[in-house]
Amino acid sequence: MSFETPVSASPPAERVTVMQGQALASSSPTIEYSTVLGSCVATCLYDPENHIGGMNHFLLSEPPANAPGTRIDEHYGVYLMELLVNEMLGRGARKSALRAHLYGGANVNRNMMRIGSMNAEFAREFLRREGILLMREDLGGTSARRVDFRPASGQVRCRTVEDRFAPPVQPTPRPAVARGDVELF
Repeated sequence: MSFETPVSASPPAERVTVMQGQALASSSPTIEYSTVLGSCVATCLYDPENHIGGMNHFLLSEPPANAPGTRIDEHYGVYLMELLVNEMLGRGARKSALRAHLYGGANVNRNMMRIGSMNAEFAREFLRREGILLMREDLGGTSARRVDFRPASGQVRCRTVEDRFAPPVQPTPRPAVARGDVELF
């Protein structure tokens, strides 16, 4: 229940909720990102040299192979992982300095596919493939989690919460037009 890194006595001035389909980055010491996860996965990235961090929250790892069209869907990890890295690089982070924490990936509904396990494996593989050091993970199981992340300091807190607080495994309607460019590297 405590932050991994010592926490100052003063709380951050602004708490920002990271919703499904979002990737946010900041170097502000007054920002704290927060999200609640069931089968979704959140990646917390941090550059300790430049004090820049970011968090994403993805619903599913990749679109099905038979998915029609080439529309970018921001609920997929394949898009949000790249977006998070790009957001951080755009703020001055160095890819070689990035450190990662992964959270979520629970299989909260025993009658459904093991979506959480697939999400967790995708996130681990993405980090491995990109050469980003995974410092800590709290993935799997059957319980929902709440994650709080202070991007400027890299402090993370992960707590188990009641499953009824976990977001549903359904994407919210989004506009059909992508809102930005993603550079794949």
